Amino acid sequence: MKTALLLSGGMDSLSIAWWKRPEVAITVDYGQLPALAEMSAAAAVCSQLGIEHNIIEIDCRRLGSGDLSGSSASAHAPASDWWPYRNQMLITFAVMKAISLDVQKLMIGTVKSDGVHLDGTSMFVQAISALVALQEGHMVVEAPAIDFSTEELIAAAEVPRELLAWAHSCHKANVPCGNCRGCNKYFGVLKAIDADLA
Repeated sequence: MKTALLLSGGMDSLSIAWWKRPEVAITVDYGQLPALAEMSAAAAVCSQLGIEHNIIEIDCRRLGSGDLSGSSASAHAPASDWWPYRNQMLITFAVMKAISLDVQKLMIGTVKSDGVHLDGTSMFVQAISALVALQEGHMVVEAPAIDFSTEELIAAAEVPRELLAWAHSCHKANVPCGNCRGCNKYFGVLKAIDADLA
């Protein structure tokens, strides 16, 4: 079964790339502020692992909300990094590309902490997979790390510390801002890993 990974360039999806070694990676520049850094991180890991890297560029920033779009958070936002229907949008773009590459399974980088958003839950993954499988290509969507914390994923995948240094998790810019939810998670995870290695 040919597999693809929706590769954002963040710590979770880079860890899944190392762990699962998909044949194909798909990165989406959808108008998010840190797009260039995310694409660079994704390209670096694909180059090291010999994964075919595909980039989709489509500007949806006017449809965004909060940190990733550089606008005020929507009244519906449960967190500052919320973008309405973002995972649904990204998965849709990714499977549109993946079907042309004869992919049968698309993996996404959802981890346990993403459950703060409904599109980071098992219920959402099951629903979007059923919807995709119903349509052309009968593709399935899986989240192999959904029951793991990021630290547990990194340990299970045995990701080298130097690979994690390539990850870009900032929600606001191509250079880490140091004060968004993405940066806080990134630096917190690295600190925990370094403490375990000490």
